[in-house]
Amino acid sequence: MASPRSLSLVSWTADDLQQRMDELLDVYASAMGYHRTIMEWRRGFIASHTQRVGFRAVATLSNNRLVGFSYGYLGRPGQWWHDQVRAALSVAAYAQWLSDCFEIVELHVHPEVQGAGVGQRQLAAILRGVQAHTVVLSTPEQPAAAPLSPAWRLYRRCGFVDVIRRLRFPGDERPFAVLGRTLPPT
Repeated sequence: MASPRSLSLVSWTADDLQQRMDELLDVYASAMGYHRTIMEWRRGFIASHTQRVGFRAVATLSNNRLVGFSYGYLGRPGQWWHDQVRAALSVAAYAQWLSDCFEIVELHVHPEVQGAGVGQRQLAAILRGVQAHTVVLSTPEQPAAAPLSPAWRLYRRCGFVDVIRRLRFPGDERPFAVLGRTLPPT
């Protein structure tokens, strides 16, 4: 495991993210328990996300090796995730959570450094200065009897509340939770 002192958090541009896409997909696969080969289909989606309004990204490096990353952008109608979630919300809930939001699309930490505060530092860094009323994200549902996963512990500790539970996105058989929190006034 990397020492917390050997970890550095850096802001990434869209070009930085795209140049290190292979490493990013490796961290993503490790953090989510996916086989690396199924991650290839995400490459194009991730590249297109870098062109969205309000795009921002951060990365955690250990001796220049990627061990964590997060990125997001301002949510808008016409974006796939935004529209999937919008369809599951009431008009009032949409106005509260998605009408002026920053969407955290991905936040992943390699299992070897989970529990060292990497995710919390990435979350704080990516949200610093965001011009939106709320921040929203989705994460795989937590089994009822299981202890909270590192991701769920992070989100709860950082004030995220349930927006939708057990939402199923097309193409993934697992249920997801959509979580959100308000952002401080800017």
